[in-house]
Order: sequence, then C-alpha cells, then structure tokens
Amino acid sequence: MALKPLHDRVLVRRTESEEKTAGGLIIPESAKEKPSEGVVVSTGEGARKDSGELIAMAVSAGDKILFGKWSGTEVTVDGEELLMMKESDIMGIIE
Repeated sequence: MALKPLHDRVLVRRTESEEKTAGGLIIPESAKEKPSEGVVVSTGEGARKDSGELIAMAVSAGDKILFGKWSGTEVTVDGEELLMMKESDIMGIIE
C-alpha cells in the first residue's frame, strides 16, 4: 500500500538515533529519545490560497529535514513507522 499525502502534508521517515555518546557510552533503548531529524518520503501538492492558486511545497522527496519534537502523527505503512505532518511543522532542510 502506498500513501500519498494531501495538500500541504509530508510523509517523513525518522533517521536512526545514535547508539553511543561522544564519550563511547552505549545508550540503552529505553533511554533514547526519538530523533527530530528525518527524510521526506513523499509530499502533497501544496496548500491553496483563497483564490485557488496553488502554493508549491518548499520540500521534496529525499530532503533531510529537522522538525519539532512533538510534530506529526505516527502512521504505519507496510509495517514501517512513518510520520505525517504539515509542512509548517518543518523547521528546516539539512544540507
């Protein structure tokens, strides 16, 4: 099953968090925070102005992004956990 976001929503795959600290300590699974970085899987067409004109999306599939800690809604697609969020929840593109 493929999932195509509507309007100004994006589907994001979280990046894996670090297994060790900079000092070499291993972080147990229970102490890890969910990362606030991810890769855009797919995007909707964009939002529409009141006049009906389409506002293009600033991100596209494959972009590495930074988003807020509590952003998005978790969805499961083909057994994989992804995030669905509005484009406005994205803070920036990591280059």
